[in-house]
Formats: sequence, C-alpha cells, structure tokens
Amino acid sequence: MHSLLRSSAQALAWVPVERLARIKRWMRAHRSQRPVEYHCFDAVLTLWLIGAVGLLPSLILLQWAALPVCVVLMFAPRLYLRCRARWHQNGLLRCDWFACISAYH
Repeated sequence: MHSLLRSSAQALAWVPVERLARIKRWMRAHRSQRPVEYHCFDAVLTLWLIGAVGLLPSLILLQWAALPVCVVLMFAPRLYLRCRARWHQNGLLRCDWFACISAYH
C-alpha cells in the first residue's frame, strides 16, 4: 500500500510544505506534458492558501460562517493527495509524481 494511505491517523495530518514544493517542482518540470494536472494542483494550492490566509481574519472579524470554510480549505492538499493516491492505487489515474515524494520517506 502506498505511504500516503498508511493510516487513518495520518488522514488529518498536515502536508509538509517541503513535500508540496517537491510536487510543485515536478509539476512545473512536466507542465507541457500534463497541463491539466499542473493547473489542478495549482488550484489546490490556491485553495489551501485562501484557507490559511483567511482563517485569522475570520476569527478577528468574528465571521463565524467563514471559519469552517477556511478550515476545510486548509485540508485541500491532503484531500487531493489522498484522492490521487487512492485513484492511482485503483488504476483510475496514473500519478507519476508519486516518485518525487516517496523518494524522501
């Protein structure tokens, strides 16, 4: 089983920024071969950043409706990586960039 699916305790763990940077570098290097995958990962990083940046202002400004949205957005990279790992394992999608993140485990 792939390391991203190792345990349910890791399901809610944060994805290290170093791992996201390695994936982003791989995506940038293979952008011409996989433009949709590149833009999809870019959207995931954008959602993560919106959640991370929006959390503190929503607390300070007492915007309670924005809090759960920001928290969910902060988990966007983890959800994306878990879905891609599961789809890769089931043979639905091929994820060549797993090699760049599992080389450092």
